[in-house]
Amino acid sequence: MARYPQILSVHLFLLKGREILLQMRKNTGYRDGWWSVIAGHVEARESATRAMIREAREEAGIELEGEDVSLVHVMHRFENQERVDFFFKSTKWRGDPTLMEPEKAWELRWFEVSALPENVVPYVRQAIDLGLLKGQVYSEYGWDLS
Repeated sequence: MARYPQILSVHLFLLKGREILLQMRKNTGYRDGWWSVIAGHVEARESATRAMIREAREEAGIELEGEDVSLVHVMHRFENQERVDFFFKSTKWRGDPTLMEPEKAWELRWFEVSALPENVVPYVRQAIDLGLLKGQVYSEYGWDLS
């Protein structure tokens, strides 16, 4: 069986008390009009932690340090292609979260983790539920195992 290259992505659960920061997607071609978290791809020769720090700066204009983020969940996902997603959380950052990529998102908004909107991207909702709220380290999404 051939080895398949995985696409690596990072996602940030930015937490303020009992609230999580979400952004409304637009013009991306994937789940536009749905809420998600700050996220992006890991680039060549970049660690997942460094990618998360970079994406937080690029998408929300905030500064994180390596010790500010901790891995809470890993997901092996299949949606037209295989992906491995790393979900980090942070309760400490510098700067005020600001929409830095208005061409890719409508807005940033804080939501109670226990009262998320219905239209949260499904795999992100799964990671919030299993990883953030239940402490489960690993899950899979989108695989037909039958």
